[in-house]
Amino acid sequence: MVNMTENTGSVIDEDTFSVRRTIRIAASIDKVWRAVAEPEHISRWFGRTVLDGTGVGATGTMTFPDYDVIPLRIEARDEPHLISYRWNNDDALGDLPDAVDESTSTVFTFTLDEIDGGTQLTVVESGFERTSAPLENLESHRTGWDLELDKMVALVESVAAESDA
Repeated sequence: MVNMTENTGSVIDEDTFSVRRTIRIAASIDKVWRAVAEPEHISRWFGRTVLDGTGVGATGTMTFPDYDVIPLRIEARDEPHLISYRWNNDDALGDLPDAVDESTSTVFTFTLDEIDGGTQLTVVESGFERTSAPLENLESHRTGWDLELDKMVALVESVAAESDA
């Protein structure tokens, strides 16, 4: 069994209405890139993800068990260093639109950097001031990023260890 790398939790910046988390992953940047950019890999640790393409402007959905279908769109992509998604995941609202709504959505960006022993990944989600309850949503997403990224680290590190064996 592979021990997951220990990482600090997400932090909230109420001045910029954003959540940030920087983690280290004992895996190559290519493996981490696949985990955050390819729907079949995202679906293994986050929500079930379906996209109509891979480039900027590709739209789709992310579905979580016992939740709802969240509209999603790729906003930026610079393989293997940056991918950014816009989504309408307003936890406090209780009702989600059928398509990405610019006026109420947030954007989360994964930035990947090669480091000694693996990859450093930073996620920043911003735009909470446009949501129905900014402070409530900031806290909900802070805890969500901790939970989801810990699952991703465990998955990617175990896959990396298996492929290195």
